[in-house]
Amino acid sequence: MRTLSHFTLTLLLSVLVILPISAQANEATWQALKEGGLVILMRHSLAPGIGDPPGFVLEQCETQRNLSASGRAQAQAVGRAFRARNIPIAAVYSSRWCRALDTADLMALGPVEPTPWLDSFFRGQGDQGLITQTAQEQIAAWQGAGNLLLITHQVNITALIGGGVGSGEMIVLRPTVDSFQVVGRLSVSGQ
Repeated sequence: MRTLSHFTLTLLLSVLVILPISAQANEATWQALKEGGLVILMRHSLAPGIGDPPGFVLEQCETQRNLSASGRAQAQAVGRAFRARNIPIAAVYSSRWCRALDTADLMALGPVEPTPWLDSFFRGQGDQGLITQTAQEQIAAWQGAGNLLLITHQVNITALIGGGVGSGEMIVLRPTVDSFQVVGRLSVSGQ
């Protein structure tokens, strides 16, 4: 029993030490966004499943995997978090998939521009090389006073940064001369 109590105390203390570091990293990322000039690479909000069902048609949302109620709440929560922190958004671009467009619309941070260079290439649905190269070029070229928000898919983000993200998670990037550097990660709960 004594060992269990010691273990529980050690675990609790380690969690308390980790949480402030994570919160500080998040605050540093939010602060960097307040200054503008960054690119936010976001995976669409929660849309349960993988890929799209057979019979997928880009122009027909009913043939696609779509946001769940939790995914819609998550997108709205992200938008509220941006507005509460007065994060300047200069432009919003989205994949043409309904789950990405719906995420962008529900965030309500500005007009949404659907674009093919953010479309998914999962299971050969698009030209991975061309989509990734165009996205890299667009990110590196960003020079706006505010921030650029890009809503896309897991495979696209993995191809760009070499790592995955959860639904609704954001990677904040600083454009460089011919590429970008990762500033931080953000995640906002929809609950």
